[in-house]
Amino acid sequence: MGQPDKEPIVQLSHVSLAYQHGHAQSATILEDVTLSIQRGEKFMIIGPSGCGKTTLIKAIGGFLKARQGEVTVNGVPVKKPGPDRAFVFQDFEQLFAWRTVLDNIVYALQVTKHLPRRQAIDKASFYLELVDVAAAADKYPHMLSGGMKQRAALARALALEPDILLMDEPFGALDAITRNQLQLELNTIWRRTGVTIVLVTHSIQEAVFLGHHVLVLSSSPARVLEIVDTSQAEDLDSPAFTAHSLHLQSLLVRQDKDLIREQVVPLSIVQ
Repeated sequence: MGQPDKEPIVQLSHVSLAYQHGHAQSATILEDVTLSIQRGEKFMIIGPSGCGKTTLIKAIGGFLKARQGEVTVNGVPVKKPGPDRAFVFQDFEQLFAWRTVLDNIVYALQVTKHLPRRQAIDKASFYLELVDVAAAADKYPHMLSGGMKQRAALARALALEPDILLMDEPFGALDAITRNQLQLELNTIWRRTGVTIVLVTHSIQEAVFLGHHVLVLSSSPARVLEIVDTSQAEDLDSPAFTAHSLHLQSLLVRQDKDLIREQVVPLSIVQ
């Protein structure tokens, strides 16, 4: 796989999102957001804490309805969740504790794709191999490290063969070296599958390294500050990577004076 197609798979047109607190007036979280995400793209979302990054991908996933505007996927207005959009969350405990890693994926395939068990096992095994967790197929989630649990959750999401993979801080709770390993592997998986990835992160390094485009949201109620093309900045040692990182940092610092500069672990350590 190379660059993404020039065909939008996700479009938001003047979207505003709000949460209702009982009978109180709803609080606007995102306001007048318009953007397009291309098919096969890795699209990153960053912004100050609490600005609505997770809210935005929940709307794409169909878990929240826009108060104003429209969210479309493949040209169809989003009304509810669907198997064309799969989620991977930050929480390590995404798997059913009473099922093995393999059975977690087999169960998801049987429920959503209605596959016969033998076919589901074959597909599950393929994706466990893809994310390098096949050796843990017969283990239960409590027997796995945080990184292995995230690999298994990623395998389950990919096994559904969604059009869009929605990832909410998927590596945020991992140690730096494991995080960088999974960043590298996510790029490899993207090259092999071409799945569209929409990923929320607090890490500028992660956004620039992984993303073709980075959406920068303002503080809440969030608006689009800028969408930065980072497709030529995968090399951590390149001038483009440094320039984009500094630019994104300057945008965020204006929004969040408490922004803590991250410590970047060179990827050469884990290659």
